[in-house]
Amino acid sequence: MSTVKEHYENVLSEVYVWMFDGFDNALKKNTDFFKIHKISPTRSGVAIDLGAGCGFQSIPLAKAGFNVTAIDLDSKLLNDLKTHSSHLPIKIIQDDLIEFDQHTKDNAELIVCMTDTICHLESKDKVKSLFKKVIASLEEGGRFIVTFRDLSFELPELDRFIPVKSDDNTVFTCFLEYEPETVKVHDLVYRKIGGNWSLNKSYYRKLRLSKEWIEEQLTTTGFTQFESTVDKGFVTVISVK
Repeated sequence: MSTVKEHYENVLSEVYVWMFDGFDNALKKNTDFFKIHKISPTRSGVAIDLGAGCGFQSIPLAKAGFNVTAIDLDSKLLNDLKTHSSHLPIKIIQDDLIEFDQHTKDNAELIVCMTDTICHLESKDKVKSLFKKVIASLEEGGRFIVTFRDLSFELPELDRFIPVKSDDNTVFTCFLEYEPETVKVHDLVYRKIGGNWSLNKSYYRKLRLSKEWIEEQLTTTGFTQFESTVDKGFVTVISVK
């Protein structure tokens, strides 16, 4: 089994931007998300992006006026972020997101952990530990945004085979194998290079988290004023310290 870091290096990093229909489309989607939820700096203007990847959250936040610390393990995605953000107030850190508090000095107005990143942690205990660090690192009234796909419900039989995306040169298919606390996510990416097709394949584990469990842990940690939505199995939770 690959670790999350190895899985991205071996398979996902090369197709990550393509998966989201290109850099500009991904930036627009998150820019619209932050506008809809009225996310703009009103206090310190400090924001932390946990699992920043190539900057789909960090760049819109910086353009909105935040000073962003972006942390991720994947060097390729972080290089993409650096390429697209040289003029923006974004501090780029390559490290495990659970160690974010080792790279920040001031409390933040906003911390985000989006696009399934929370499910990449090794265990529910790691999620609980992260939530404790997040609330300790936020200002009073600061917000924490978590988005993830609810994998707590099992898809039956052939529904576990998911066509992620395809075009003339790339075909990405995913297969889910359910375990009590996790899902083994098998990613198969066929790419046509020089007229020949090649296959990259790997699997890693994602946590099976539900909106109810996340809200319960956030409440236990001390967060209040939840704004929660579920759209086609994708969960958004915004909480306030």
